[in-house]
Amino acid sequence: MKNILSTLAILLVTFSTLSAQSVVGKWKTIDDNSGEAKSIVEIYEQNGKVYGKIIEIFNKEREDALCTECEGADKDTPIKGMVFIRGLEKDGDEYNGGKILDPETGTLYKCYIELEEANKLKVRGYVGFALLGRTQYWVRAQ
Repeated sequence: MKNILSTLAILLVTFSTLSAQSVVGKWKTIDDNSGEAKSIVEIYEQNGKVYGKIIEIFNKEREDALCTECEGADKDTPIKGMVFIRGLEKDGDEYNGGKILDPETGTLYKCYIELEEANKLKVRGYVGFALLGRTQYWVRAQ
C-alpha cells in the first residue's frame, strides 16, 4: 500500500510540475530531417495568444537571409527577427488555432505545440488534418 501511495505521489508531482511549466521562453530548434540545431526561437505571450520569433540563426551564411519565398507582408523580410508562429491559444495542455510559417519555403501551416517534457517542445505544422504534417522537437535553450 505504501508503494502504491508513493508511486501516486510521484506521478502527481511529475504531472503538476509538467503542467506548471510554460512554453514561453527560448527554444533551440532541431531540424527533423538532419537532427541539426538550426536556430533559437523566443516564444512569448501577447494578448492571451502565443507567438514565436526567430532570434538567432546558427548557420552564419543564413544569418542575414531574407524570406524570398514568403508572400504578402513577409515577402523579402529578414528571417532573423521574424514572427513565424502566430496566434496560438491554450487548449488544455496544447496550444493551437494559429499558424506557423516555414521561412525556407514561404508556406504557412496550421500549427499546434505542446510540452512533451519540461524542456522538450513538440511543434507540429500541418495542412488540413493534424495527421498530414511534420513534427519537430525543440529543446529549451540554456
